[in-house]
Amino acid sequence: MTPDLARNMRLIGHCDQGGRGDGVQIMVENGFAYIGHLFSQGFSIVDVRDAANPKAAGYVAAPANTWNVHLQVADNLLLVIHGKDVFADSAFSDEASYYKAAAGTALGTAAPKQARDWDAGLAVYDISVPGQPRRIGFMPVSGGIHRIWYTGGRWAYVSALLDGFSDFIFMTVDMSDPARPREAGRYWLPGMNLAAGEKPGWEPNRKFGLHHAIVDGDTAWGAWRDAGLVVMNVADRAKPELVVHRNWSPPFQGGTHNCLPLADRDLLVVVDEAVLDDFGDGLKNIWIFDIKDKANPVPVASMPVPIDEDYPRKGAHYGPHNIHENRPGTFQSSSIIFSTWQNAGVRVYDIANPRQPKEVGALVPPAPRSMADRRPGKKAIIQSCDIFVDRAGLAYVTDYNAGLYIMEFNG
Repeated sequence: MTPDLARNMRLIGHCDQGGRGDGVQIMVENGFAYIGHLFSQGFSIVDVRDAANPKAAGYVAAPANTWNVHLQVADNLLLVIHGKDVFADSAFSDEASYYKAAAGTALGTAAPKQARDWDAGLAVYDISVPGQPRRIGFMPVSGGIHRIWYTGGRWAYVSALLDGFSDFIFMTVDMSDPARPREAGRYWLPGMNLAAGEKPGWEPNRKFGLHHAIVDGDTAWGAWRDAGLVVMNVADRAKPELVVHRNWSPPFQGGTHNCLPLADRDLLVVVDEAVLDDFGDGLKNIWIFDIKDKANPVPVASMPVPIDEDYPRKGAHYGPHNIHENRPGTFQSSSIIFSTWQNAGVRVYDIANPRQPKEVGALVPPAPRSMADRRPGKKAIIQSCDIFVDRAGLAYVTDYNAGLYIMEFNG
């Protein structure tokens, strides 16, 4: 398999994930990859002990109308989200109908009127036998969960959709008994708690909801989609408190997706996600902020955009989606940033000079051989989605259709 582009990177292996080529979040632990699906529901397990020859090793089905797009691995536990399979619903065949509306309105949870036909909450699996997840616990959440941050120990952090709220909010979860995870605390932006009479101060087509937060020490760095960056103090996990809210949309396009703190350098890498085909939501950026003062984050640069092809006209999604998040036990760097750009593949940046970041590696896989996304008008174009880089420097990259790629940066 020959990449469309490879610069200071090489493709090592590929797996079609047992015929379920669609993937979103990926975690790798003890020689096995755990991959959440976007269209196939459930999640897959891939044996990656031989990186040149990864093999499908299992699949766990989700309940009806439910997806498991995001998951986390730590302490021999696998945490998996349960939420509505949005793209299985014909009402969302046009992605804009989901991304340009509050989740609570789109999914009917803001003012519930009927029983749900999907499963909602947080599932916990024991993976002490590598590659063989065994479910041991579940925490119901009325409207579902979108994404998790969990690096082991007592606390997990989720974006939760609760009945009566306009969109996803921040929730701390007590994992002291993994078989019985429970909510500990929550934070939302004022205006989101509709059931309590709060009124949003933003337009109805603005998605003011938490994608997820990365927690470093007692600080949670929240990516709040069209509301930008929300920094929270979680020293008291039962009562998260706002430190500062910064939003750059408008004039920029919104969709904030990741906020990665680089504590040793007082920097924050922030990704705004591209969510529409054919450059429909315009240019999205990966930003670098100076966070010497957590209460006053200051943008200092944005990553250079790919220029080796006319990606805005290539089709499908073009723009950032995810970055490697420097999880404990994985590749750790505060100067090398791995990112996915969907139809522009994988991009690696050197931010040794945070005011002049530069691209130092790229790999664009070939077009997918088959399509898991069967929505009308979808084209066979590479869509690099999530990236996980292990301690040895191997990068594991998922795609919406094309399966798992394993690659190496040699720059």
